Amino acid sequence: MVLTTMIARVADGLPLAASVQENEQSERDYMEYQNQAKLLFRKLNNQSPDRCSIETGPYMFHYLIENGVCYLVLCDKAFSKRLAYSYLEDLQNEFNSQHGRKVATVSRPYTFIEFDTYIQKAKKKVMDSRGRVHLSTLNSELQDVQRIMVQNIDDVLQRGAAISVLDNKASNLSVLSQKYKKNAHYLNLRSTYAKVAAGCIVICVFVLYFFVF
Repeated sequence: MVLTTMIARVADGLPLAASVQENEQSERDYMEYQNQAKLLFRKLNNQSPDRCSIETGPYMFHYLIENGVCYLVLCDKAFSKRLAYSYLEDLQNEFNSQHGRKVATVSRPYTFIEFDTYIQKAKKKVMDSRGRVHLSTLNSELQDVQRIMVQNIDDVLQRGAAISVLDNKASNLSVLSQKYKKNAHYLNLRSTYAKVAAGCIVICVFVLYFFVF
């Protein structure tokens, strides 16, 4: 069963659209997983796999990255992986057709929240037997889902945190390096000025010596 769907920009993790929960209870039930999805979006980059399945408790995240946009769905573990990716392909095709050219220009979260109308239609189609047949044949070139990487949400988020720490350390080293270069340049200038001053003093002593004697 498809539980929740989110769409975000890969470059900065900005949420672009999402499925609206039917009631407050459903929203509370899946809030933890929505927060996980938002954290996941922040970890993604241009080097991330374009398709990946991630275990989280009794559920699975499946995501698809296309044209700098990540399409993510939360499903029961028993839900067909092939059907989940066909569903994501369906969303990707429609979203790209409607909003693809605007994605890079927006700055407000959930700018395309009205896309939920199509998400709801696609979800109903997934649960309909005829819709399942349609989705399963939507993309005949869809790669073998058995080869799609499966990871654990904790590993993904912790690895992202570790990468973030390394990035911070690298940034700090870069700052220290720049500071060292500035200090070295300053010391070199002081050394040069000291040598020039010493030379001037020697010359003055010689001049005074010749004039006096």
